[in-house]
Amino acid sequence: MLYIIGLGLGDERDITLKGLDAVKKCEKVYIEVYTSLLSFGLSTDGLSTLEKLYGKPIILADREMVEEKVDNILLEARGSDVAFLVVGDPFGATTHTDLVVRAKTMMVDVKVVHNASVMNAIGICGLQLYRYGETVSIPFFTETWRPDSFYEKIERNRNLGLHTLCLLDIRVKEPTLESLCRGRKQYEPPRFMTINTAIDQLLEVEQKHGKSAYDEDTNCVGFARLGSEDQMIVAGTMRQLCTVNFGEPLHCLVIVGKTHPVEDEMLEFYKIRTENPEQKGNGIA
Repeated sequence: MLYIIGLGLGDERDITLKGLDAVKKCEKVYIEVYTSLLSFGLSTDGLSTLEKLYGKPIILADREMVEEKVDNILLEARGSDVAFLVVGDPFGATTHTDLVVRAKTMMVDVKVVHNASVMNAIGICGLQLYRYGETVSIPFFTETWRPDSFYEKIERNRNLGLHTLCLLDIRVKEPTLESLCRGRKQYEPPRFMTINTAIDQLLEVEQKHGKSAYDEDTNCVGFARLGSEDQMIVAGTMRQLCTVNFGEPLHCLVIVGKTHPVEDEMLEFYKIRTENPEQKGNGIA
């Protein structure tokens, strides 16, 4: 049996009781570490805390393992119970849908244990979840690669008055282009996109297209470490959010669409305070 288990967003305590029961009866435990991370990232202390809670070792499943060697995990799950841990909810990333499809193709039984994800936790800012349009991903730009397919999706959402969740790039154990050319993989240091970088890239793309989908005065909400004790949520214009130090990853950004009065009331709790651009906290008790 393959158990795909959501871990939630904060730390080791966010796993559900059902998820913890499943982990404890599995012979092997993998944790996927490239679509998202818990608050402690890849630190040895954080992983040992998980291992202590679960009572067994944890195997890190990076992009290479999940995309190229996942059949080995599925073969193990044919004859024993195997846990595949996912930060957030198991279906928050298409990668995990593909894992289920491959498991079923190989006649491996699958059980899913759900949990909170960024897709619903962003509701804390007061913007109603059913008023969101298509979610977009913002990748890191390079000198030679500056994709902007997200622009049309944001424009479409804005024309419909809908909010847009922007998921920001995470690069963990990514091979360098030079090493790929040489045929011997060497990896970049981990990088996590900040809200400030995302806004800079968004404005660059707007300047390129010039369709006025958004500008520096467009209202947004920035989230850092969502679901953690030290989460940070700040509402303001793109220009204002660029002045905020959101601190440690992970970050995400919402571009605000047309708002209902109740949404406006909630957003007021998070509005940027110009006298303290490093404001902390949730804005609500």
